[in-house]
Amino acid sequence: MNASQLISQFKDILCVVQEPKTPLILKGITSNSEEVKEGYLFIAEKGLSKDGHQYLSSAIKNGAQALLVENTDAIPAHYQGLIITTKNTRAMAPQVGAFFYKQPSHQLFCVGVTGTNGKTSVTYLVEHFFNSAQRLTGVIGTINHHLSAQVWQTENTTPHSIEIQRRINDFVQLQAQTLALEVSSHALDQKRIEGIAFDVGIFTNLTRDHLDYHSTMQDYFETKQRFFTEILAHSTKKDVFAIINQDDPWGLKMKTPPRLIKWTYGADTTHKNTNDFYFILNEMTFERTSFRIHTPFGSTIMSSPLIGVHNIYNVISATAAGLAGGISLQHLESALLNFKGIPGRLQRVPNNSQKSIFIDYAHSPDALENVLQSIQNIKKQFHLNNSRILCVFGCGGDRDKGKRPLMAGIAEKYSDLVFITSDNPRTEDPLNIINDIKVGFKNNTATSCVVEPDRQQAITLAINEAKKDDIVLIAGKGHEDYQIIGKEKFYFSDFETARKILI
Repeated sequence: MNASQLISQFKDILCVVQEPKTPLILKGITSNSEEVKEGYLFIAEKGLSKDGHQYLSSAIKNGAQALLVENTDAIPAHYQGLIITTKNTRAMAPQVGAFFYKQPSHQLFCVGVTGTNGKTSVTYLVEHFFNSAQRLTGVIGTINHHLSAQVWQTENTTPHSIEIQRRINDFVQLQAQTLALEVSSHALDQKRIEGIAFDVGIFTNLTRDHLDYHSTMQDYFETKQRFFTEILAHSTKKDVFAIINQDDPWGLKMKTPPRLIKWTYGADTTHKNTNDFYFILNEMTFERTSFRIHTPFGSTIMSSPLIGVHNIYNVISATAAGLAGGISLQHLESALLNFKGIPGRLQRVPNNSQKSIFIDYAHSPDALENVLQSIQNIKKQFHLNNSRILCVFGCGGDRDKGKRPLMAGIAEKYSDLVFITSDNPRTEDPLNIINDIKVGFKNNTATSCVVEPDRQQAITLAINEAKKDDIVLIAGKGHEDYQIIGKEKFYFSDFETARKILI
């Protein structure tokens, strides 16, 4: 791209301070000085802990021939390349990224999913539904970025704004037709998803999480709210849908601008349901969940391999997205039968021991309660009075400490035996984290709670303690194949650990 095109596109918000003598062709853009190559534009973003202006010399050394900055103070005097200034480089980055990659989201049917829990499950369901309708779908989320067999690893639920645009462009180049994107509160607050033209926005729920970042639940909610009032409201797509879970109290408060087509969903508990989409549970086992769904397009019985009422909500929101995209209800019903599940989301560990072992990503109080309640409900339905629930969990270090005792109370309420262990302790002492957790136990005795900081050993103890028909839930890390201790990552997989123990 010729640099003059970029300058012309944003002439009202960019100011050229220095121009090279010859026309400049931009070969790439980035906000990471380590990614800079010859001919790149480097955007000096001001973040929470780092200021890109501190890395201008490094970017220039790596070959940057254009700089987008808020001030020129840190630019070496010898630099002869293009210098552009703007008031807010972070706000500018997604716009520049979208323009550089030729607005790739305009070429896809884009579904964004926000909420505390369920984002990954819903994006995987959306992917499955649209792929089954021969509409190739790319996914950007917590587990990875992928399109069919092509996989890109990721560090964040929602990546940096330029990386998002680059990945969406990758999808377009690989003939994708649909995008399913997890939208985190961090991404909304840090303006990472601006520049994406969404067709559908889904709100799953809001429960306590990330209060190490957001000051209050109200602040957390208002950040999520901006997805609908700012991002979706300004989408360039003709018809834009807001799909809201109104069984969630925060969903009832969610504002949607008049230009959005609002669809609500929830459970039919009163037989006077006013939601556009609602369900009635038929049957739930450790293998499948059956329910009747009512929609503006008719009603039908759906059967899902996903366990738990919380997963019915996920299926319904993804079904609504499919219908918004023009897929028939009958096709969605048929496609769900072949869904293979989601890595680390109530994922069963195969074994011949007659024990039921599940891995789940639940790392917030609400998520843990949903999973344990689901297991309890299936126990009651099949009169498994003698089977026990054994729960293994820990809490991440350097994160919201307030949820630690809450998760302990939930684990104790719904489990027969709890094993407290390490999650990703990061720079905190694992024993300090465990002590914070233990405060939430009402009956902190050796018979109801086992403390084992070594996660592998805790999983081993739980599985060996389990007897025939017992259920073991290993919660907190799900799909993750690492453990962060100090500032280092070590390979660790709950699923592989459990499978090796059961062999």
